[in-house]
Amino acid sequence: MIIIGLDPGYAIVGYGAVRAERGRYVPLEYGAITTPAGMEFGARLEQIYEETKLLFTRLRPQALSLERLYFQTNKTTAIGVAQARGVILLAAQQCGVPVFEYTPLQIKQAVTGYGQAKKPQVMEVTRRLLCLRETPKPDDVADALAMAITHAQASGSELRRLLAGPIQMTTGRNPK
Repeated sequence: MIIIGLDPGYAIVGYGAVRAERGRYVPLEYGAITTPAGMEFGARLEQIYEETKLLFTRLRPQALSLERLYFQTNKTTAIGVAQARGVILLAAQQCGVPVFEYTPLQIKQAVTGYGQAKKPQVMEVTRRLLCLRETPKPDDVADALAMAITHAQASGSELRRLLAGPIQMTTGRNPK
């Protein structure tokens, strides 16, 4: 199974593609989509959308793993990240890639076995699981790879199939 983990942002979108087979993880490709600070925001979103769609087309993943969105103290930043996340979800929908979300606690638990692990621990275990010489930089890339590993760990779980499943897009209307 090919899984892409994405760590959304509007300046940096970390990505990591992993092939998961029989409990082993093989890194296929990882890096970052970056947009310049001075670029008009709509153009930044367009670039993120286009480059994400190219990733999906080139790698043909069976799943996209994202961190569940939560509000930070800086609401302006959170809104921008939510907008970037929206264009990523649109690209996934258009490319037929199912989307799965995980909380930070679930990611830490899946990668390190400890839900309260600190970021450096998660990054080091991710590096080891993927047999990489160095921890990928920037941190967003390592986070994306950890998200891909999380889905690989969880996708075989019966509990995962029952509880999470792909994100269901709804119109907000109450079906009758």
